[in-house]
Amino acid sequence: MPKKKKNKKKTNSKNIGLTKIATLTTKSISSAFTNYKKNKELEKIRIIKLQKLEEKNQILKERKDLKSWEDRLNKESNKIKGYEEDLKIREKETSLKEEKQKMESERLAKKDEHLILLAKELSNKEKELKLNEENQKRKEMDLEIREEEQKQKVLKEQRRKNKELKALKEEEDRKKQLENIKIKEWEEKFDREKKLEEQEEIRREQKLRQKELDRIRKFEELENQSNNPNLGLEKFEVDKSKEN
Repeated sequence: MPKKKKNKKKTNSKNIGLTKIATLTTKSISSAFTNYKKNKELEKIRIIKLQKLEEKNQILKERKDLKSWEDRLNKESNKIKGYEEDLKIREKETSLKEEKQKMESERLAKKDEHLILLAKELSNKEKELKLNEENQKRKEMDLEIREEEQKQKVLKEQRRKNKELKALKEEEDRKKQLENIKIKEWEEKFDREKKLEEQEEIRREQKLRQKELDRIRKFEELENQSNNPNLGLEKFEVDKSKEN
């Protein structure tokens, strides 16, 4: 009886161990897949940041070019002012100088057209730069939002894991408690059965001992009768008188 209980207990322990191993393996796979998704998301964010950095560098370069254009325009403007002053002086000079001035004026007119084109191009560059800056700000805001969402996602996942671990620990504690109760009940039952068996064994030994004593007593009586027939006859008469 006790041996069968022990085998059942070993079988249950093996089943519980296999269940725990399967649960831990499933959790490990799930954790590895979650980490893989997180790493992919972080890699995307890193690539986006690198792209933003390249765009910022491009904007800085365009700003430098724009500054260079502005310097050139200022230089050209200063030159034009100098030419205009020279023209005013030369207007008072000879006709040859007037002809020269006319030719210079034509040249300056062409130069003005060129400067107008440069001014328009500069204006377009400024508009484009402004649009790029606005796009950059919008992309940076989107990136911040995504980073915040990722943080919230990580926190949510951590809370979910903590909750699962807590539930798992509570379940394991409950199983251990039930197992301890079953073990205690089995030990109490085993002790009762063992005690009953011991009591039964004592009763059997007492019966055997009593039978042995009765057998010895009868054997002694028979031996006494065979050694002393008169004693046996007297005892028979005494027993007969008792019966009467």
